[in-house]
Amino acid sequence: MTLRVVQFSTGHVGRHSLRAIIERPGLELVGLHASSPEKVGRDAAALCGLETSTGVRATDDVASLVELGADCVVYTSQAETRPDAALQELTAFLAAGTNVVGTSLVWLVYPPHAEAWLRDPLERACSKGASTIYVNGIDPGFSGDLLPLAALSLVERADHILVQEIFDYGTYDDAAFTGVSFGFGMPPDHVPMLFLPGVLRSIWGGPVRLLADELGVELDEISERVERWAASEPIDCTMMRVEPGQVAAVRFAVDGIVDGRATITMEHVNRLTEAAAPMWPFPPDGRPGVHRVVVSGRPGVEINTHVGLGGTDHNEAGVIATAMKAVNAIPVVCAAAPGLVSLRDLPVSQVRGLMR
Repeated sequence: MTLRVVQFSTGHVGRHSLRAIIERPGLELVGLHASSPEKVGRDAAALCGLETSTGVRATDDVASLVELGADCVVYTSQAETRPDAALQELTAFLAAGTNVVGTSLVWLVYPPHAEAWLRDPLERACSKGASTIYVNGIDPGFSGDLLPLAALSLVERADHILVQEIFDYGTYDDAAFTGVSFGFGMPPDHVPMLFLPGVLRSIWGGPVRLLADELGVELDEISERVERWAASEPIDCTMMRVEPGQVAAVRFAVDGIVDGRATITMEHVNRLTEAAAPMWPFPPDGRPGVHRVVVSGRPGVEINTHVGLGGTDHNEAGVIATAMKAVNAIPVVCAAAPGLVSLRDLPVSQVRGLMR
């Protein structure tokens, strides 16, 4: 059975999911959204680096895409800075019976953790359209749900779970969103969007709660912490130029607390080139990035995941992996019961059609 799919956006993540939809057996691209006037009217192939025309042209008319009655929409539009507009778009598709797999509105990686202003209208739309929405990625997503659950399946007893992303973002050409969100290139006393009180907890607290619920552990609270590192010498990289005294690395974490002790930790160490924050952890074996889980207990387990082999830049690979977490889930989401779902609600195996 071929599933009819709409791709929503063609940015950093969307161009990769678009290409995958076009090339994947069992999927048919039937619609494409683009907000940029330069992209509207162009063939989908031209927007993702393919040569053969698809006959599907980008539009900024959301209503016309909803009316297609597609089986699924892959929603990769940047939504955290425009949540009200994104919510209107998503509820329109869901109420019309179109399922959603997405990589944005990351509060939905674990829907029970999302606040009511977001969760309630989506639940109503899913109920009206008998549709399903699933949001995931590499982080938040894979590194905080599938990876630690795989590690935990090997242990007799778990005392502490540490999930880390340790990544050199220097080659990531996204100063406008990632750079601004993390406060790179700003004075250390500047508080970017990501580090406003409660924001870290709202994003990475979901995966912490998912693991706690899977483990049958009741958390007392979820705390958050942040460190910044300022450059002493200029740093030039693809992301930006950082002058002395400006932030070139950040380290932050959320901790699930039980009886006064951190039991589940989601931590990031992100730097601009290896010159930044030399005292903080680095990936193993000289690699530029790692998604890691370390389970302390009996026996201890450590799993290190590296994306970007065969000459693919690790940051580009991370974006591709984020896109594929959505595209690969299309069949199981279309077959799932209606509602807001997480990894807990879906088959772990989401790999059909990948070997070709």
